[in-house]
Amino acid sequence: MRYLVTGAAGFIGSHLVERLLAEGHSVVGIDGFVDNYERELKESHLALYAKHPQFEFVEDFIERLDLNAVLDGVERVVHLAALPGVRSSWGSSFEDYASHNVYATQRLLESALHSGVTRFVYASSSSVYGDAADLPMREDARERPHSPYGVTKLAAEHLARLYHRNYGLATVSLRFFTVYGPRQRPDMATQRFLTAARDGTPIMLFGDGEQTRDFTFVADTVEAMVRAAERGHEGAVYNVGGGSTVTVNQLIEAIEEVSGSRLQVDRQGAQRGDVRDTCADTTRARADLDFAPTTPLREGLERQWQHILASAKPDTQKT
Repeated sequence: MRYLVTGAAGFIGSHLVERLLAEGHSVVGIDGFVDNYERELKESHLALYAKHPQFEFVEDFIERLDLNAVLDGVERVVHLAALPGVRSSWGSSFEDYASHNVYATQRLLESALHSGVTRFVYASSSSVYGDAADLPMREDARERPHSPYGVTKLAAEHLARLYHRNYGLATVSLRFFTVYGPRQRPDMATQRFLTAARDGTPIMLFGDGEQTRDFTFVADTVEAMVRAAERGHEGAVYNVGGGSTVTVNQLIEAIEEVSGSRLQVDRQGAQRGDVRDTCADTTRARADLDFAPTTPLREGLERQWQHILASAKPDTQKT
């Protein structure tokens, strides 16, 4: 198969591209290098497969690309590119979120209609649920985003449904729950906490730490994407959770055990847009995709910790 992967230099995208190339597929990757974190890190991801004979890379934003040319010969699209972050999506930043997360998705869907694309997988988020009244979160629950970021992810998800219902485009949306693992974005809690454990620096914790998250190892997330591209029901929405729902305080304890370091915690007030609890009901994904996460939290943290140690610059190594 020939795949288009947007956000190909990002955390999840880089793992997906590696998996697809290893399976013998050809991949066109797009990334606009949004400046939400250092370009150098994204380029290091890209360097892992940039010279692969079955990989082509296009650097630009989806909003301004000639997508018909990019999609020429592409059979499957996995759309990961987005501007992430709940806390940074307020105020004047919303214009960028609307452009990167909603308008870009609409342009890609529109072009996919005329380019022979047989399956379009959209990477949505558990943020569409907001503070859910009932746990675990089910795909048929009422969506109540608690942040502008969640609003944009839900809007793009609705667009995917509309293109399926009105034009028959074979779309599948996956709602990711707190993906972690090697190459995780530096602003995400697991990466921040593990890096602080390595460097002996304090961490900032928002809220009382009793909020819960459903942590999903990146390889399990990639597995769900591959299965959705192969067998997901057209027009369907699936939760992708890791089955490791713990409090942030419990996460900190696990990180201390894995790293052998005691974390210094600077406790701050809760932030706007942060939800209290997330927990995925993955019944639908198990039934339709035969998907079940296989990486326990402790094992996933250990793998992320080893990656952080291996990638440390000499001046950040603990003595």
